[in-house]
Amino acid sequence: MKDHAPIKRHQALVSFSKEHHFGLLLVWKIRQGLANAVSAERIFRYVLFFFNEDLKIHFKEEEELLFSKLPATDTLRIQAEEEHKEIYRLIAAITETANDEKLLRQFAGTLDKHIRFEERTLFNHLQTHVAPEELEEISKRFSNSVDLDSKWEDVFWVRKNKDK
Repeated sequence: MKDHAPIKRHQALVSFSKEHHFGLLLVWKIRQGLANAVSAERIFRYVLFFFNEDLKIHFKEEEELLFSKLPATDTLRIQAEEEHKEIYRLIAAITETANDEKLLRQFAGTLDKHIRFEERTLFNHLQTHVAPEELEEISKRFSNSVDLDSKWEDVFWVRKNKDK
């Protein structure tokens, strides 16, 4: 098992990292639902809810507050923006097809890979390539993370005990 030492985050990126935790939790929920043979339609409904309530806002703020601080030709910025576009394409496909487990697996894998890229590579790059005063300005941002699960009744990712 690889040992990943904790990465020291600039305060400007901490709120984004905390939001990434909830994105990874979404990936886990999708995978749990599929492993427990939950209908793809139930999982899709939650994915669309989470995307509209959280990810869409998160992506917009990353693009406006973080990616824009890098040159348009920066390869890591281009990769991050392309990955956002791919996730938007997958959401569009999910909206059209509400019962495709393969699409759910693809979405979960793409989101997982994207978040890990941002955390392990892009954020380190931002910390070294963005001026300290610009990072300080970004650090005034407040996280949009809220407890979305309190707004969602179908907790498909929790395995029900059949003895009860």
